[in-house]
Amino acid sequence: MKLIRFGEIGKEKAGVIINEKMYDASDFGEDYNESFFENDGLERFSNWLAKNQDDLIEIPKGSRLGSCVARPSKIVCIGLNFADHAKESGADIPKEPIIFFKSTTSLSGPNDDVIIPKNSVKTDWEVELAFVIGKKTQYVEESEAMDFVAGYCLHNDVSEREFQLERGGNWSKGKGCDTFAPMGPFLITKDEIEDVDNLEMWLDVNGKRFQTSNTSNFIFKIPKIVSYLSQFMTLLPGDIISTGTPHGVGLGFKPPIYLKEGDVMTLGVEGLGTQKQVAKNWTR
Repeated sequence: MKLIRFGEIGKEKAGVIINEKMYDASDFGEDYNESFFENDGLERFSNWLAKNQDDLIEIPKGSRLGSCVARPSKIVCIGLNFADHAKESGADIPKEPIIFFKSTTSLSGPNDDVIIPKNSVKTDWEVELAFVIGKKTQYVEESEAMDFVAGYCLHNDVSEREFQLERGGNWSKGKGCDTFAPMGPFLITKDEIEDVDNLEMWLDVNGKRFQTSNTSNFIFKIPKIVSYLSQFMTLLPGDIISTGTPHGVGLGFKPPIYLKEGDVMTLGVEGLGTQKQVAKNWTR
């Protein structure tokens, strides 16, 4: 299944994609949130869909899409999970997963504007594959980790490099700004992805290709990430975990290239759809 959320910011409704068409599924009566995943929502929704599919109303073309998952308890990200990105960042290849968090208020729709924060001069892009936790996860072994994954989605891990790297403290201050986590366009259940470790990924800025890679280049693959995180924190249903970006970020160029107002980012991961965002300067 491909699950979407659509409508005005803060008023999104549940939807579904069937045969590449978007349909309103709000009559199901639930949002795609922690409670949904915790209470076997995917199975219940699948059963509901089988009975009601013929009665669904198609969503008008051009409708805004929100994040494919409603605000989760946390967004956890893995840093430097591609060796070539670690190299361009001037960092050592990590021996254990590097963890940072994005604020839940950074979550936005896949095609919403990305707002360059006040006083920012180094806002950057990062195409990533994210996955969503399907059930409460604690101290899980790698061999069982995929049982706790509900599905996958596309994520642009937008980053302000000065805030992140030059202001001291935790990376999260450069990662959690408003609109810095465009998510979607859809959440695809894991049964529809044949090999999550072999998906092409890419990102363009103003039509120029900056990032090209494949999830086969992960240093730490999804079972390792789930197991590792579960040793340090409880992962709750609906939590979003982002797996890291390949080389080609603006920080890695000499001189670096950063987003300016009017720049257009387009990105995708094979099987997970595409996003398009326009960079806009912050205004009060």
